[in-house]
Amino acid sequence: MGISGAGGHIRPLGGLELSAWIFMRVSGVVLLFMALIHLAVMHIINNVDVIDYAFVARRYALPFWRIYDWLMLSLALLHGFNGARVLVDDYFRPGGRRTTTLAVLYLLAFVIYILGSYTILTFVPKV
Repeated sequence: MGISGAGGHIRPLGGLELSAWIFMRVSGVVLLFMALIHLAVMHIINNVDVIDYAFVARRYALPFWRIYDWLMLSLALLHGFNGARVLVDDYFRPGGRRTTTLAVLYLLAFVIYILGSYTILTFVPKV
């Protein structure tokens, strides 16, 4: 492990932890812009009063918006659960509780990801 110049935070020197560390920074920046675009489209450009089932059906008729929402879901879940994993690693000693907590965390992430992906990718508008 190495020490970064900003605030003395420990930065991993290699392996999976370094990849997760870099992912958190990159995904955070990408998510910031994706969320701002989402807010602009859903709440500024379009009045909240016009957002209903028909609006979503028209939006999801274009593959771009499905992919956009699925990427935002994927990045947000991976980013959030990676952060939760780091917290569990920081505050739980190695052993039973830590292993159980991480297993529940991974299962929860998997279930939410599958449900969210299923909803976005298989949405069929009813006319």
